[in-house]
Amino acid sequence: MMFGRPKAGPSSHLKNLVILVVFSLHFVDILTDKSLSALTVVDNPESTVEDEEVHLDGEGDTEDLEVVQPTLLWQTLKPGKRVPIGSHVRLNLQTGQREVRLGEEQLKYLGDKHREVEDNGKAPLFSTQELKNALKKLKEGVEPETTEQEETAKESVRSQFRPIEELKKDMAQLDILVESDSQIMARLVAQFNGSLASLEERLKVLLDLEYLVHQVDNAQNLASMGGLKLVIESLNSTDHRMQENAAFVLGSALSSNPVVQVEAVDSGALQKLLTMLATPHPMAVKKKVLFALAALLRHFPFAQNHFLKLGGLHVLGELFRGTGGEILRVRVVTMVYDMIMEKELNSQTGLDIIPDTAHQERLHQYSQISLLPLLAEQGWCGLVPELLESPEHDWREKALRALLAMLRPCRGHFRQDRGLTDVLGALRGQYQELVVMETSLGEEGGYFGEILDLLNTLVLRLK
Repeated sequence: MMFGRPKAGPSSHLKNLVILVVFSLHFVDILTDKSLSALTVVDNPESTVEDEEVHLDGEGDTEDLEVVQPTLLWQTLKPGKRVPIGSHVRLNLQTGQREVRLGEEQLKYLGDKHREVEDNGKAPLFSTQELKNALKKLKEGVEPETTEQEETAKESVRSQFRPIEELKKDMAQLDILVESDSQIMARLVAQFNGSLASLEERLKVLLDLEYLVHQVDNAQNLASMGGLKLVIESLNSTDHRMQENAAFVLGSALSSNPVVQVEAVDSGALQKLLTMLATPHPMAVKKKVLFALAALLRHFPFAQNHFLKLGGLHVLGELFRGTGGEILRVRVVTMVYDMIMEKELNSQTGLDIIPDTAHQERLHQYSQISLLPLLAEQGWCGLVPELLESPEHDWREKALRALLAMLRPCRGHFRQDRGLTDVLGALRGQYQELVVMETSLGEEGGYFGEILDLLNTLVLRLK
């Protein structure tokens, strides 16, 4: 059987284009060359497997008509011929002849030989029986046969995953107890207070509690269930690790939590923290204790007043002077600076409005704190300038801010301190050079510029 292909080029197509009629029952138009044609897909839902051919001509008995074997290429469909269901049939508007080729669904199930086109333009032919078998599989929904390599690949994938039924069974056997934070803390407190709990278990409980009490509600719940008193009592332990962990939990629970701050003061936490700072303890313990003390005093004028009455400022001074306490100096100075600025800022707040009862009470509590006179009296005017000799820029910055805050009671001492004057002059020269370098890098108004502004302000106010 010969295969025909239209010879007309693109220009001939445009001249002869009059109308394009598309008949489509189940597939979209597929034009494989540039000839003008009308395409249809032969499909007869009522046909059986034994009757896989359709008579396109409308003439004669279909049982006596010859069946055309479609190929990959278009071929002329002569009158009186039948084609298998699923074939693509088109009307060539140039020649007026009908043409037929294999349909897309036929190609899917005919194997690799359907997709190989020889160099001479001819496509392999298939027998009627091959087409019938392929179409039968298509109608029955039979999957095409897989090769041994494909089966091996599927087994490899299956081995990497567990069946869904097995996963469901395992999930059903899991008996996970979901606890709230409050329930977890209650369990931890009971475990910590148990007579059979070992030291290691209690240390772990404290670390777990520290993670939870960062949330305000959790810290308050810990106080309400009596857990905070257990933590404070643990500060008396003879084990340094227990003291360190207990101070860590206490500081985290106190941070920005007025309810817990009041409970801690009532439980005697302030006295115990000051005692630990005034007595020999490892540096790791003193760091955590200082952290807890700062959290207890912050925004709590009642506790600050009691801190001064208990000699807390003297304790911090001795800590500043102590051997090996250099690493604590910046923390001590920062704590003193924060207390000074708190009172100053609260005194300035609400000057332009009518203060309410709560604000008046707060002002009254801060007015009872005589921090600045005690700083001058206990020698802090000579202590804080020592921090300027540190090579750390952060330490110098905090010292300068503290010196400016202490200027009122310490001005006379600062002016008479020739060592302070020399240090300030040397630092000004150093930071002027750093600012020039900072500016050359495009960082105007950077960190070194801020420190230089503090230096200039302090020097100017001491004149």
